[in-house]
Amino acid sequence: MEISEVQLRGSYYQVYDVKGKKISELGKANGALRGVASGFFVVERGNYYVTYDAKSRKLAEMGASHGQFTNACGSTFNLKKGNYIITYDQRCKKVGERSA
Repeated sequence: MEISEVQLRGSYYQVYDVKGKKISELGKANGALRGVASGFFVVERGNYYVTYDAKSRKLAEMGASHGQFTNACGSTFNLKKGNYIITYDQRCKKVGERSA
C-alpha cells in the first residue's frame, strides 16, 4: 500500500493513501515524525529511529547513533554521519554509502 502523506492531527499521526483515504494512525507518543516514503515512514523515539508501514505496524528500529536523519524517499531513508550519507531500507538494513 502506497503512502502519500502522514499528518499530525491532535495526538495522532494519520496516514493517508494516494486517493486521500486514511489508512491508519499512530499515537504521537510513539515519537517525532522524521520522514515519509512511499511504503513506510520514520519516527524518532528517544535514541532510536523506528520504521512503520502504511498500517502503522512497526517494521524495524535502529539506534540514532548511526547518524542524523536527513530524508526518506522511495524505499529508503538516509542518515548523515560525519562526511558520509548512509542509505538504509525500511528494515534498517544498510544498502549504500557515499561521501557527503
